[in-house]
Amino acid sequence: MRKVAIVGIGHGKFGVRSDASLRELVFEAVKACLEDAGVTLDEVDSMVTGVACDEFSFGIQPSAQVHDYIGFYPKPNYRVEAACATGSVALRTGWMNIVSGLADLVLVVGVEKMTEVSTSVATEIMGRAGDAIWEYPFGTTFPGYYAMIANAHMAEYGTTEEQLAMVAVKNHYYGCLNPYAHMQKEVTLEKALTSFPVAYPLKLYDCSLITDGAAAVLLASEERARAISKKPVWMVGLGLATDTLRLGDRRSLTSLSAAREAARVAYKMAGIGPMDIDVATVHDCFTIAEIVAYEDLGFCEKGEGGKLIEARETYVGGRIPVNVDGGLKSKGHPLGATGVSMAIEITKQLRGEAGSRQVKDPEIGLTHNVGGSGQIALVHIFRRE
Repeated sequence: MRKVAIVGIGHGKFGVRSDASLRELVFEAVKACLEDAGVTLDEVDSMVTGVACDEFSFGIQPSAQVHDYIGFYPKPNYRVEAACATGSVALRTGWMNIVSGLADLVLVVGVEKMTEVSTSVATEIMGRAGDAIWEYPFGTTFPGYYAMIANAHMAEYGTTEEQLAMVAVKNHYYGCLNPYAHMQKEVTLEKALTSFPVAYPLKLYDCSLITDGAAAVLLASEERARAISKKPVWMVGLGLATDTLRLGDRRSLTSLSAAREAARVAYKMAGIGPMDIDVATVHDCFTIAEIVAYEDLGFCEKGEGGKLIEARETYVGGRIPVNVDGGLKSKGHPLGATGVSMAIEITKQLRGEAGSRQVKDPEIGLTHNVGGSGQIALVHIFRRE
């Protein structure tokens, strides 16, 4: 199997980007990515564009908007979609293009422009990522889906609202240190606990942000990677798994079985285990999702996720630093861009370029990206040279 490395990264500012269209957001990220790699767009063989939702982009060919605006034609570019996991599916697809021999240099872009509609409309649109027959018509939204997961976890394992709030406190702290984060604002435990309720037990600061943003990475075959980069970051483990569309068809609401299976496959491919991970980014669309991710990825025993954050083990200096870029919670969650942004954070950490958020001398990093309420999950493992 051909080896694949990340050799370039580019990240635009996440936030309410009324100053830029979807295609302009991509231009920012692609320009930074190519400059980081030291290559031109003409040298790139192929491109993959991750955009989750046509209704946010107001068009059914967002990938065409992108390649037209940056001038990437007639070379291959196509769009992939997997709800909130779209960016990681784009990354996996770029990796497959290189492993198959179809390309040696692939540009992977993730983007979403979500704030052109109101919060209520955005919430309604995203609610349709659940079962459009048996869930959405009855009023379910994503805060509602994850509130059910939180209630189940609290009932079975004694997880507390304070432990949920601790995730928000951590991630907002690190978001303040990330210049690309949407909300660069620290939150106290008291403020998180007393913020207004969204869907019990989830409150305002338990929920991720509706965000505009784009991120891009350049993938290369081994020969090209060694010619381009002095610090290639290798993709060494890839796991993807799926689960039932409807929450009510699952055996348990305290875990995402797709994430557990994706992690198992990725660890096996990389030839490592959970305790070998030095730094991770996980899908904290809601604070309970980060706690469940700790357990699904094997960072702690089942039911111990709340205790892991309470002991500050997921801070820099702890046993397994998690979401030290602010996570979805503070950095923001532009659906199509999230998985690519996660890969960029791990690349920075493994290169030693994360500044005040830098984990000490990491060798192996992991990303965990969930689509919808767990219908699809991807786990990627990265290793420095």
